[in-house]
Amino acid sequence: MKIRKTTGNRAFDIINTALLLLLTIIMIYPLYYVLVASFSTYNSILKGNGILLFPSEFTVEAYKLAFKNPMIIKGFGNTLFVVIVGVLVNLIITSIGAYFLSRKNVFWQKPIMILIIITMYFSGGMIPFYFAVKDLGLENSLFALIVPTAINTFNLIIMKVSFSDIPSSIEEAVKIDGGGHFIMLFKIILPLSKATLAVIGLYYAVSHWNAWFNAMLFLKDRSKYPIQLILREILIQNNMNNMMSDVGAQEANYIGETVKYAVIIISTVPILVVYPFLQKYFTNGVMIGAVKG
Repeated sequence: MKIRKTTGNRAFDIINTALLLLLTIIMIYPLYYVLVASFSTYNSILKGNGILLFPSEFTVEAYKLAFKNPMIIKGFGNTLFVVIVGVLVNLIITSIGAYFLSRKNVFWQKPIMILIIITMYFSGGMIPFYFAVKDLGLENSLFALIVPTAINTFNLIIMKVSFSDIPSSIEEAVKIDGGGHFIMLFKIILPLSKATLAVIGLYYAVSHWNAWFNAMLFLKDRSKYPIQLILREILIQNNMNNMMSDVGAQEANYIGETVKYAVIIISTVPILVVYPFLQKYFTNGVMIGAVKG
């Protein structure tokens, strides 16, 4: 039977749709503005009314100037290294930790879990963290951006819940066939947890891609800077010398601001491209542990 909607239900749907549409526009328009402004001249943006729907005086000069900065390419290379190696390290160590915490009859399992959860709320602070990384010999190394953040407690808990939902009968069957813990984890549990791995991997990848503070803290050599630290130099410190050396003073004034928009788009698009490929896993894995079946 088709249920007829009352006037109140229709009014609610209309208001709800309007509010969600307004919220969507509020969230999307800033990124859209940056995209459109990056293909416009700064002079035309100044002459506008503050709202851009289409590129004004279309040009790609800002992108040409952005890629004149050799640090952009180096930054991308460093960031890709941190993301790829970092996510692999994150997933392996988080998987091992989650497997241990999800097993039954593990000695001191609950006290260890409590200690791990405490790290979500308390830390030693920035100075002890800096000296710990320095004493490990990781200062001025890209591994300083990977090793200290190898496990995120929240992601560990999500993966633990996912592993706990796998029937214990499967583990018993593996033991009967002579399989050990590594066989159980890498050949049974991980293949059955692809959705969770995709979600956790995406969380870690976005975290590594957007990270800049640890790089600013530990990296001294500019050739090792990730793209987000280069972006910070351009946006906050207004360091665009490498891009403006061949541009006249007046032209630099008009193009300089749009170069910032172009760099933002260049540093944002790659991680956005990843989402569609993980969407089918994300919708399945994001609700892990939300409903107890």
